[in-house]
Amino acid sequence: MSIKPFLLAALVAAFASSALSAPIKIAVVAPEGDALGLLGDQARRGANAAAGDRAELVMLSESCEDGSGPKLADMIKAAGVQAAVGFLCTDSLDGSLAPLSEAKIPVITIGIRAPIPMEDALRHGWPLFRLAPGPQAERERITETIRRYWADKPFALLDDGTITSRDTAEWVRNALETQGLKPTFTDTFRPAQEVQTQLMRRLAKASVTHVFAAADRADMAVIARDAKKAGLPLVFLGGDALNAVDMDAPLESGVLAVTTPDWTEQPDAKAIVEALAATGQSADGYALPAAAAVTIAIDAAEISANSGADLAEALVDTPFDTAIGLVSFTKSHELETNPFTLMRWTGERFEPAVTVE
Repeated sequence: MSIKPFLLAALVAAFASSALSAPIKIAVVAPEGDALGLLGDQARRGANAAAGDRAELVMLSESCEDGSGPKLADMIKAAGVQAAVGFLCTDSLDGSLAPLSEAKIPVITIGIRAPIPMEDALRHGWPLFRLAPGPQAERERITETIRRYWADKPFALLDDGTITSRDTAEWVRNALETQGLKPTFTDTFRPAQEVQTQLMRRLAKASVTHVFAAADRADMAVIARDAKKAGLPLVFLGGDALNAVDMDAPLESGVLAVTTPDWTEQPDAKAIVEALAATGQSADGYALPAAAAVTIAIDAAEISANSGADLAEALVDTPFDTAIGLVSFTKSHELETNPFTLMRWTGERFEPAVTVE
């Protein structure tokens, strides 16, 4: 059954009067203890804040260990839930999706970006939905940014020689060339260096004005600092890896990054942020994505109850108002809208880049 023919009517009915006889029961799957437990705590905070009296949450721990998926699926099924959200670890999905699909329990992951779980789910028809951006979303936004703002600029593409960095730079280069754009200069630099003097010489010789570097924050900080010291007026662009903490060198003001916005400062997050703050809790990390996942599961259950569609069907092509904005899943169970956006480092934080050189 397709959700499309009755989508609008179902949405109106669902929000006007819920047909649920009892609150939806949702499993919140997140790690406990140690470093990963801190991330799990964020998810649990957000999920609780969003649930209210509209959902009964069952907190389940994911061990993030190889082979843990089947046991986790048994725990989820035994809990008698209608949906499961969270899932910060890829190993939790391996072996769990098939039995959860048989039990008609859709899964909304808030943290897994790896391509293989979604590829497997689509191939087998498993109801896995990804609230985290897909693996190509960042690269697509980087490519779009360069094409939009640097088409008439002499630009360089850099990578640090690691597999991920090189793959990103190569993907962007190929995508740009299909659109008729070629970099003036490409290069691989040595990462984790205290200075990047030789790289500065190569960039100066190439006469570029704009540089995309598939680099982490520490390397970008050194590169941008040394360019400033060398008197090279370069515009630097990086990816989501720049959204991290400073190491030895601080990131220079003005560096651009394709990353996700700070959800806590978005208007749609206000209610959850204030609710958590009232209890002395923060809405950082996975808190708001988890809140969004719970809201989506609740609203989809109401649509399902009013329309007769399966819960998984109600998740497709349906707009949901959440703490991270309007969310809709495509037929491929990915986000309809790319969450990555162009941001600029102010010296203290990333803010939306209103103007771009």
